[in-house]
Amino acid sequence: MKYLAYIFLFLLLLSGCTKKPTSLKPVSYAEFEEFVNETNYITDAEKYGWSIVQVDVYNFKTVEAANWRVPDGINKVKSSKLPVTQVSYNDALAYCKWTNKRLPTYEEYWEIVQHDTRTIVSDNDLPISEVEQVNVVGNVWDITESKNVKNIRLAGGSLFCSPSTCHGTVKERELFVDKETANIHIGFCVLE
Repeated sequence: MKYLAYIFLFLLLLSGCTKKPTSLKPVSYAEFEEFVNETNYITDAEKYGWSIVQVDVYNFKTVEAANWRVPDGINKVKSSKLPVTQVSYNDALAYCKWTNKRLPTYEEYWEIVQHDTRTIVSDNDLPISEVEQVNVVGNVWDITESKNVKNIRLAGGSLFCSPSTCHGTVKERELFVDKETANIHIGFCVLE
């Protein structure tokens, strides 16, 4: 009887290990703020004292004091339900370690989002929107898990994307950053 209990426990653990993730959770400003408050984490943008602020799909500038708290370097985040931005791959991994979750791979990302029928924020039609109100695709680029930390692949496009510009709201689009790059329209999701 004791061995049956061990076998059952082993099978239970094994089934949990092989279960495929079924949803993505965009990380909001409030969730990232809770992480920072509990851990005193300092993001790459905060360490550097500046970050990239995308003006539109073609133009960007480096702005002093731009970070996750003040994404454009001037204005504080208007809603705690917006996706956290101005975060790097390093920052996303630190958050994942704290929550005991992980980033999706590029393939997992596209497999999961194909079932999201909410509005896609792109083509500069809307500003960055609250995470629960819009499709995971669009809104902000999402950092994905990478085996090669020199090339971090972004998925899903952003509010700046359209078929005539970066076209990031399709799987075939390739966009890579380094592990320390942050931007006003780069955030991340975790697997649920």
